[in-house]
Amino acid sequence: MPAGAQEPAPPEPIPSFAELEAKFARIGEIRIIPEDMFDLNDPRENNAVFRLANKLHFNTRPKVIERILLFKTGDPVSVQLIEESERLLRTNRYLYEVSIKPIAYKDGVVDVEVKARDTWSLDPGISVGRGGGRNTGRISLEEENLAGTGIAIGISYRSDIDRSGTQFNITDSNVFGTRNLVAYSYANYDDGDNQSILLTRPFYALDTRWSAGVSAAANNIVSTLYNSGIAVAEYSARHSSGDIFFGLSRGLLRGWARRYSVGFSYMDSDYEPRPGSAPPERLPADLTLAAPYFRFELIEDAFRTDTNLNLIGRVEDVKMGVEARAQLGRALSSLGSTRDLWIYSAAVSDGFDVTKNSILLANGGISGRYAGRAENLRLSSSARYYHRQGRHIVYYAAVSGDIAHNPDSPGPLQIGGDNGLRGYPLRYQAGEHRALATLEARVYSDWYPLRLFRVGGAVFYDVGRAWHGENTNPTNPGWLSDVGFGLRLVHARTAFGNVLHADIAFPLNREGDIKSVQFVVRSKVAL
Repeated sequence: MPAGAQEPAPPEPIPSFAELEAKFARIGEIRIIPEDMFDLNDPRENNAVFRLANKLHFNTRPKVIERILLFKTGDPVSVQLIEESERLLRTNRYLYEVSIKPIAYKDGVVDVEVKARDTWSLDPGISVGRGGGRNTGRISLEEENLAGTGIAIGISYRSDIDRSGTQFNITDSNVFGTRNLVAYSYANYDDGDNQSILLTRPFYALDTRWSAGVSAAANNIVSTLYNSGIAVAEYSARHSSGDIFFGLSRGLLRGWARRYSVGFSYMDSDYEPRPGSAPPERLPADLTLAAPYFRFELIEDAFRTDTNLNLIGRVEDVKMGVEARAQLGRALSSLGSTRDLWIYSAAVSDGFDVTKNSILLANGGISGRYAGRAENLRLSSSARYYHRQGRHIVYYAAVSGDIAHNPDSPGPLQIGGDNGLRGYPLRYQAGEHRALATLEARVYSDWYPLRLFRVGGAVFYDVGRAWHGENTNPTNPGWLSDVGFGLRLVHARTAFGNVLHADIAFPLNREGDIKSVQFVVRSKVAL
């Protein structure tokens, strides 16, 4: 530099989105960068295998990402829309990492960069699981992001305690570049079949002003009643249903979204004994319901991002605000219903910051019918508590309770090795009351083998019971508990990266021929 010359002034830092919103800045160029699965600029990921995987994989098309964004060029900067756009992008399992940031600012206009790193979305897989002393298996060929279009399609064969068979499904959440969603599935099992179709324009964002949809489903399967973990009765169940609705909203006002919908639902259920099988003591009654309905929804714009709660090393969006939904319908015999009655349902959830390092998530719900008395009434409530101890340890506690009154089928509430009590046979207890509590210490490591897997572990204690009404367990009807430990493993670079739980559980209230050790292996999605 010549003598006496001044050094050029360093460039001014780019303001944050919050500062840009306060300056009334507008969105300029939006640069969308779909990133490869593996970052070849990272020496740990720059190897022949990962380079080949990048070449074989179709990255998500920029247009697909652009359609998900809630802002466009010329819009005023809105922190709320940018944060919600990130959440919407993260709901797509074929995206691993998402970031939206300002990259240039001049004369009141800000250029924005949207980066989204892909996951491996093709899953030709074989999986096995075990829970409650029973094995399950699955063979599949599924694609979550067909040629980078966001379309999910798959075919699979599964075998579990209830049935075996094949299933085909396809879903497109951006039909012809719109916000419309279409989904179809068909399954053919050894005890029947089912199929469903859905076409909807959802309330895809908090500020969405209208929604509409139509759906239909039909299935014909065998329902099995269990007692003490043993199948004691079977019957055939045929269901068909349909729904059409239209909804309106004024959008997001002062942090709240209110939605009002009207619709019409149809449901027809028929039951009959299964030849050659023991029938239940009480067969559910045939029922047809055709009902117009009104639905109200209330959603608070309150979210937080976190990691290592239910997943490992991946950003999780946690709802911390109120979310409520209530629906009331009137089934009329003049429309083909078995009889006139009211159909109702309601649910509410909320999240609370208990301390700087802990949160509480709670929810409750009610559903049923009324025609001079309550029918098929279901009450439910649950709470989940997370307390973070440093970077690697999370203490987790969960409690839940359910009550069924005058249920359609006997003993509808079940508990066992497949739904909460890991040390017992599946569906070990049943009844019309159920309670469950779980305590866990979860450890999440920084170990990242082969840059593919995230590893963690847990020790746990479960206690619960299902009781009251029909089909209760006569052998061991009291409270049940277990302790155990397990491994948590997630394939971080695939769209199918659910957490694999491999647990060893020890029942503390053994009766009869319950094994002293239970092995539980399952793939579990985030709660």
